[in-house]
Amino acid sequence: MKVIQLYTNEKKLIEKAAAGDRKAQKHLYEKHAPRMLSVCRQYVSPVELAEELMLNGFFKVFTKLDSFSHQGSFEGWVRRIMVRECIDYLRKKDPFKYSSSIDEEKEPACIDEETDEDIDMNVLQQAIDGLPVGYKTVFIMYAIDGFKHGEIAQVLSISENTSKTQFRKARLMLQDELKMMKKKRYEA
Repeated sequence: MKVIQLYTNEKKLIEKAAAGDRKAQKHLYEKHAPRMLSVCRQYVSPVELAEELMLNGFFKVFTKLDSFSHQGSFEGWVRRIMVRECIDYLRKKDPFKYSSSIDEEKEPACIDEETDEDIDMNVLQQAIDGLPVGYKTVFIMYAIDGFKHGEIAQVLSISENTSKTQFRKARLMLQDELKMMKKKRYEA
C-alpha cells in the first residue's frame, strides 16, 4: 500500500484550513509552531509564557486565515502575528518607556569583533533577556526579525529616531554585558 502525503500544496492547505478543516489547521500548526515558539520566546520569558502567547497567536492566525492574500510567505505572515501578539502582551504588562534622544556615544563595535570565540546562544539569549523591555523589543524586531526602523516605529507607536536610539542603546548594553561575561569567564 502506498502512503500519500496530505496537503503538500501549502496554498491548498491554507484554503482548507480557512474553510475550517481541522486536519489542515493541525498540519499548519505542527509545521510552524516550533519556529513561532522561538519567535515568541525571543520577546518574552519563561518559555511557558511564550507558548501561551504562541497559542493565542495561532488562534488569531486561524480566525484571520481568509485575510491572507498569498502575496508573501505564509510563515512571514504568521511570524508578524506572533510578534504583534508578544508586543501587545508587553504593552499591557508594562507600557514601554522609551528614550527619544540619541546619545553622542561612540558606535559600538560588532559583537563578533569583540569575541575571540563563538558566543553560546544561551548566554546571548540571557543577555538579551536582561535588556529593558523597550530596548529588547526594538533590538529583536530590527536585528532578528528584520523590521525596518520605520516599521518598528509604526508598530510600537514611537518615532523612527526613538527606534534607532533604542536599538543603539540595546547594542551598547549587550556589548558591555558580553564583555563582562567574557571577563568573568577568564577570571574563573
